[in-house]
Order: sequence, then structure tokens, then C-alpha cells
Amino acid sequence: MKKRWLYTLLIPGLIIIIAFLFIPLIYTIGTTFKGETGFTFERYVNFFKDGYFVKIFNRTLRIALITAIISMILGMPVAYYISRTKKSVRGIFIACTVFPLLTNSVVRSFAWMTILGKNGVINKLLLNLNIIEKPLKLLYTESAIIIGTVYLFLPLMVVSLVGVMENIEGDLIEAAESLGASKIKAFFKVIFPLSVPGLIVGSVLVFTGAFTAYTTPQLLGGNKNIVLSTLVYQRAMTLGDWTGASVVATVMIITTLTVIAIINKLASRLNERGM
Repeated sequence: MKKRWLYTLLIPGLIIIIAFLFIPLIYTIGTTFKGETGFTFERYVNFFKDGYFVKIFNRTLRIALITAIISMILGMPVAYYISRTKKSVRGIFIACTVFPLLTNSVVRSFAWMTILGKNGVINKLLLNLNIIEKPLKLLYTESAIIIGTVYLFLPLMVVSLVGVMENIEGDLIEAAESLGASKIKAFFKVIFPLSVPGLIVGSVLVFTGAFTAYTTPQLLGGNKNIVLSTLVYQRAMTLGDWTGASVVATVMIITTLTVIAIINKLASRLNERGM
């Protein structure tokens, strides 16, 4: 009886989610399959036949995947170091890691514009050191978007990994070393497999965030490096093509779910092999 009563507490939240999330989402997706003769996939076929749209799709997917990979490479050692510190110090490190998330993404993107611009910090330093003769084009490139998105979402990867790594006993590393494993081998044979759950969560958060980010690609990528999120805005707000924007949004949703499923599959295979 108590359990049934507790389930009733979910009703208000479920009503809000269904009314303001699922129904609008289903309606948005449903309109993309409506044609003059009824149900059709024509809009999606046309999307992937158009070289312009395919180029944007590939660019967005590439940026999101590279961002997730770089975040994993940078996040693993940082998270491991934080997880091995004392609890009092660990809290300070986690606060410092999360602190950038408290700053608006627009402000952070503008900060990178002053760093990567032609008259930015990097170009001025290289010019003063006589390493280059003229400013490099660092801003309004894919590399600039990747740098911005890594900076934006790296804290999510670190926090996800710390939450898992802090529960791994230090005795396991000592046991592996006593059996002849080096510190690096012990890390990849013991810590890495046990950190897979955190790695999955972090990868999903980073990939999803990078794949759907709007502000950072818009400010750091410019008009020549359009991604799917900026394409949605362009189709809906500039051209007034709401159906076309819905097609792009649906492609983003399906792609995100597919990549998440692939990440989970790869993670399960790593566990099966005992890596």
C-alpha cells in the first residue's frame, strides 16, 4: 500500500514531462513524416542526398566525437589524481573543476575569441617571439570549435570519472604492482576497467553536449563552419522553414541515441574482455 502511495508522487512530474516534452516532441517529429500523399520518408531522403546538409552533419558528428575523445584523454588522469587525494582537498579540486560551468557559455566563448583571434593572446605571443611573420587563422575554424567545446564539457567528464574512481580501493593498484605490473599497466588493467561506468556517463554527456551545442560553434566557428544546431536556427528563424528545422532536429535526436547505444555496446565488450 505504501509503495502504491509513493508511486502517486510521480504523477505531477509525469504529467509535466508528457505535456511539455513528449507531446511537443512527438508532434515535431510527426510533422516531418507527413507528405501530400500521406506517410513519407522523402524529407529525410532529400536531407541525406543534399551534399550541403551531409557536409554539416559530418562536421557536427566529427566535432562531437573528437571532443569526447579528447575529454576522455584529458579527463582520465585528472580524475584519477583528484580521486586519490584526501577528501577535504578533493572537494576543493572538484569545486575548481565545476567552477567554469557556473559561467555563461557566451562569456566563455568570448574569452576564447580574445585568445584565438588575429590580435589575440596566442598570435601576439608568437609574433613577439618571431615564430610567425603574420597572424595565424585560429578563430572561425573547426579547431576553434573543438577547443571551445572541450573546455566547455571537460568538467562533466572529470566529475563523472571522479565519482567512480574514488570508490576504487588503492590496495588493488598495490596488489597489481606486487605481482610485477608497472604503474601504467596496473592503471590500464585495474583502474581503467573499473572506471568504465563513469567513462560511459562522461562520454555520453560530452558527446551529447558537443553534438547539440549552439553558442560555442556559432561564436567560434562563424558562418563558414555551420553545425546542425546552427542549421536548425537558420532554417526556423531565418528562413521560416519549421518543417525543415524539425527534420534536422529529428536527425540530431536519432544520431545521438545511436551513438549512445554504440558507446554502451563498446563498453560492454570491454567488460567482457576484462580490459
